[in-house]
Amino acid sequence: MWFSTLILKLVTDCHELFLKGERNNGVYAIQPRNSQPFDVFCEITAGVKTVIQRLQDGSQNFNQLWEAYQKGFGSLKGEFWLGLDNIHTLTKQEELTLLVELSDWMGEAQSVHGLTTGPSGLSFSTIDRDNDLNTDINCAKRLSGGWWFSNCGQSNLNGKYCRKPNILQKTTAKEQMFWKTNHALRTTVLKIAPATVDHGYY
Repeated sequence: MWFSTLILKLVTDCHELFLKGERNNGVYAIQPRNSQPFDVFCEITAGVKTVIQRLQDGSQNFNQLWEAYQKGFGSLKGEFWLGLDNIHTLTKQEELTLLVELSDWMGEAQSVHGLTTGPSGLSFSTIDRDNDLNTDINCAKRLSGGWWFSNCGQSNLNGKYCRKPNILQKTTAKEQMFWKTNHALRTTVLKIAPATVDHGYY
């Protein structure tokens, strides 16, 4: 008796998934060039983007060790970090644009795009691996969460989630997620997309 094996070729990214006719947001298996397959959350209905981070309700602890940040953690349908290894695999196969979507506790929302996939010149730090620019303290230990810290300022989108922040006190804002200033955030989402394609950012 002869058996035939059907080998399905996985797409390399969310954009290729779109080109093949998929039009629904959701979790899909991809296989970037020279890589093992892994799952990602693809946004397809409003431009094609791959979500690499989502922090929205505090259900997932982001104060993780280096190994967890390297491999990824959380639920792709909820809060998660895709993993430094997976992010690197995606960014090395083509030029990508980073989209940062933020909302605060006062109802304001903001989208920033056209950035590189990591703040230029900064190394990623976690509570057990100090790579920031502050020679006195480990910013990840002080602020919580893994991030591309400079001198413990600028931003921390993987910081502690606070359900009832004191939005009037700047001194408490950096104990939570923040972006550029001491402005406390309610949700953060990081997405990447091919830089050469119009993905409907506006």
